[in-house]
Amino acid sequence: MRKIVVILLFVLFFGFLSSSAKADDMFAECDQCGYCVPSTNNSPTTLPGNWQECAKCLYPQIYPTDSTPDHTGKDSLRIDLTIGPTNGYNPPTPQVGRAYTMLGCVKTDLTGGFRSDGAAASVVQVLMDLLFKISGALAFLYLIYGSFLIITSQADPEKLNYGKKVFFGAIVGLIFASSSVFLLNLLASGILKIPGFGS
Repeated sequence: MRKIVVILLFVLFFGFLSSSAKADDMFAECDQCGYCVPSTNNSPTTLPGNWQECAKCLYPQIYPTDSTPDHTGKDSLRIDLTIGPTNGYNPPTPQVGRAYTMLGCVKTDLTGGFRSDGAAASVVQVLMDLLFKISGALAFLYLIYGSFLIITSQADPEKLNYGKKVFFGAIVGLIFASSSVFLLNLLASGILKIPGFGS
């Protein structure tokens, strides 16, 4: 009887240990946006600049574009153990057809080169956004400069006219820049039907 009790306790003890032990999550060393987990501990390292934008661009299946990525869960580093050793234990792969550049998220499939559908449109959209931001910032600065010239003209007709020219020139330049972007989108998507524009 004593042997049965010892064996039963032994079986229950090892059964409890095996049921309480669970496989820890596995993480890759680094993701495509430069976020790393050091091998010494599981605390995250400092995030690289614009990591949130990069994660929204390259991992839309994990981080939707309307949410702020949370790096504490380390989802972009989490390794899927269901894939199996034959395919390699891979972390989430970046979205096909997206590249995070200095100009932002370029959403295009450049695997086929610039001849693939939507490749040119994606690059042009990024460049247009950048140029429109620069022209808007310059127009705002010229509006401030023209206003300053008008205020400090002290009834000097020459300075007053020059200030008005600068002020109205900035407004005309801003209208011209915004209308050129609108016309380019209209021509490319509505008339020429270039893939990727207007989407």
